[in-house]
Amino acid sequence: MPDDRLDETSETARFATRLTQVGRPGARAHGFVNAALVRGSTVLHPDLAHRAGMESQRYAQAQIYGTHGTPTHFALENAIAEIEGGTRCQIVSSGLSAITTPLLAFLKTGEHVLVPDNVYGPTRRFCDGMLAGLGIATTYYDPMITAEGLEGLMRPGTKVLFLESPGSHTFEVQDVPALAAVAHAHGAKVMIDNTWGIHFFQPFQHGCDVSIQAATKYIGGHSDIILGAVTVANDADWKRLRDAATALGQYASPDDCWLALRGVRSLGVRLKHQMEAGLDVASWLQTRPEVLRVLHPALPDSPGHAFWKRDFTGATSLFGVVLKPHHGIDAVGAMIDGMTLFGIGASWGGFESLILPTSGTISRSAGTGQFGGEMMRLHIGLEDVADIKADLERGFAKLHEATGG
Repeated sequence: MPDDRLDETSETARFATRLTQVGRPGARAHGFVNAALVRGSTVLHPDLAHRAGMESQRYAQAQIYGTHGTPTHFALENAIAEIEGGTRCQIVSSGLSAITTPLLAFLKTGEHVLVPDNVYGPTRRFCDGMLAGLGIATTYYDPMITAEGLEGLMRPGTKVLFLESPGSHTFEVQDVPALAAVAHAHGAKVMIDNTWGIHFFQPFQHGCDVSIQAATKYIGGHSDIILGAVTVANDADWKRLRDAATALGQYASPDDCWLALRGVRSLGVRLKHQMEAGLDVASWLQTRPEVLRVLHPALPDSPGHAFWKRDFTGATSLFGVVLKPHHGIDAVGAMIDGMTLFGIGASWGGFESLILPTSGTISRSAGTGQFGGEMMRLHIGLEDVADIKADLERGFAKLHEATGG
């Protein structure tokens, strides 16, 4: 948690400094700089009384069995709780597990969850598959819904409002405080997939109860681990989450946790660089004759920009591009195949730039997501921006060749 001894001259400096300190003994501790990598399954106790005492401390992250976590897990959990502005964090095996675990923790048969229509595809599949099979109903709503509109969707059995802001592929930013207020008035919990908003959006200051991170992405930062994190801000929610994670056998490799801790140390500088590079490229793309629209929350014509400006302190490097209608999907494929620097891959947040076509991959049931042309998703990495633009230039040349001019 925050250390009052840190300099209070600026919020940015405080965050950057904390990232070098959280999850390790501290700058003046005797020993190695980094937390140790601890692997283990069996935990030994000096006597039965000690073991019984540890069992009673289970919610305080006591070490009673390897699946409950090692000091490596706890160090990462403390670091992510700090980044998210919460009090407790549960590390799980993947970003998708970070979504499914709290949904199962806070929902039961006969209840109802509200989910934005632009939600991450695997979240939709989980709701339509496993939750439906358990007798839990899902309603998909327009991500730009107002508080009044959401009020009309609430049911007596609505127990969770799920948010993803900005949303998957089309990057709508939601009015989180207003929607959270409606949910709380009806006794529902508010969960948010905050992977895009990491650090730049403080979920617990805007009415959320549970914050979800795919730690695979910016926290890992090097495209070599798979992890998820779920953070809460009070003891009651922590008990429900921890019980669910334990019952589901959720566990993450301590090796991956150690690598994620290493990623945390450079997170601040990577986020800053990638934010600036992403905005540079997004603004440049707005000037291109091939582009109809750029879906970047920090740009004024992106859906929900006013909410981004009000609630966020910055932006990450993932955004969407809508091409003009005469460029068909085959031409988009030719463009992407003709590029050499951008990788074709799905799991963003690493050091490398990525591009994917998103037309034909977006599942919607509430009539949202129509933007007037074929669409792509870009993630801007740590390469030189001039080289990134040059690669996009190569792609646009292939786009014109495939379009016929």
